Amino acid sequence: MSKPETSFFCQSCGNEFPRWYGQCPACQEWNSLVEELQTSNVKHPKGLQKANIKSQKPTAITSVDFRAEERQATGIAELDRVLGGGVVPGSVVLVAGEPGIGKSTLMLQVAEALSQKETVLYVSGEESAKQIRVRAERLGTLSKNLVLYPETDLLAVENALAEIKPSFVVIDSIQTMSRADLQSASGSVSQVRECAAYLVQIAKSSGIPIFIVGHVTKEGNIAGPRVLEHVVDTVIYFEGEQHKQYRIVRATKNRFGSTNEVGIFEMKENGLVEVLNPSAVFLSERPENSPGSVVTAAIEGTRPMLIELQALVAPTKSPYPARKTTGVDFNRTALIIAVLERHAGLKLSLQDIYVNAAGGVVAEGTAMDLPIALAIASSYKNKPIDPQTAVVGEIGLAGEIRAVSRIDQRVKEAEKLGFKTMILPQNNLKELKQTRIRLIGAASLKDALAA
Repeated sequence: MSKPETSFFCQSCGNEFPRWYGQCPACQEWNSLVEELQTSNVKHPKGLQKANIKSQKPTAITSVDFRAEERQATGIAELDRVLGGGVVPGSVVLVAGEPGIGKSTLMLQVAEALSQKETVLYVSGEESAKQIRVRAERLGTLSKNLVLYPETDLLAVENALAEIKPSFVVIDSIQTMSRADLQSASGSVSQVRECAAYLVQIAKSSGIPIFIVGHVTKEGNIAGPRVLEHVVDTVIYFEGEQHKQYRIVRATKNRFGSTNEVGIFEMKENGLVEVLNPSAVFLSERPENSPGSVVTAAIEGTRPMLIELQALVAPTKSPYPARKTTGVDFNRTALIIAVLERHAGLKLSLQDIYVNAAGGVVAEGTAMDLPIALAIASSYKNKPIDPQTAVVGEIGLAGEIRAVSRIDQRVKEAEKLGFKTMILPQNNLKELKQTRIRLIGAASLKDALAA
């Protein structure tokens, strides 16, 4: 009896190799290669309903009816925002996140909202029907049009699709699905790759949107081959800490919309609840009259949000002072520190500096430069900034303050939250009409520090 041939697949990039390597030659990841049986000359089992998949014909682009691709709202506004306005027919959405972050909870709430008018098939390979029913009772997501199907065999799932003909499908999770024509175990590179590709084929040919739940590794990457993220239409990440109530949903890939939008939820006993005013949430625990604390107006997609930036400057005896950042760009922070030393006269070379965006958010963009600079200066001089003042602006290497985009939205958000003063670039003042908030224009870093 001949020994079965095996190959080694990289779980990070999906490349195949004839033997094992400690480091993947393609993506340079360590200990990412796993051994699997070769599955050449694959024969589909008789039960696999290939006939259910409609063949497509070549069509002129001017003949395609784009109106048929109208989005359908999920019933959860924050998720619709991230998806770009709703679910596109025939799309495949991958939802990933750490264990216990709320992926299954969100999918059950989405399935219940969609099942008010359509039939939804919820396929679970991790939980029994009774376990899902217990969670549904707690969340209040009971609907007659929500069909549960605890199954891991893709053949059985496809047969159920042909029989039930649902309008939406949820697969929880892709790592538990398997195809009978593949010899490898569930969750292996080949099983995840082939099952995902086959689900995409079903979705495109039938027009049924499919939500796929995916696990993540300890590094935060989606478990399985990298090709999993390539074959789906949209990739959504759940961010946040299990022991904190707030969750951020962010799209890292979206063929039908922007990847800049974020959705914010609060985890409660009855499930995930949408946060309609994230600015008030992120500022709710802000300390009063604390040096190093600055409020700034960030833009996430089309949404302005007020967030708190914190800085801590402490003397050090180490020849190499610490520079740590959380939620802000490290390289931009290092640049700002150099500008503060050169143009503001702050002696920061013998100081440990820590900068943090409170609430677990990611404060991106050059508009965060001036708030970071003022937070560092406030902590260094041990002088608190007026708690009713918001700051926004970009800093150049010459110490000048440059204009930022969408300043009107930032000012309106600060005004809505009750702030009385806003420090902003001098060149942005001419773009603004009369407001109830006091605007202070700064042409240079010295002007902003004086203000």
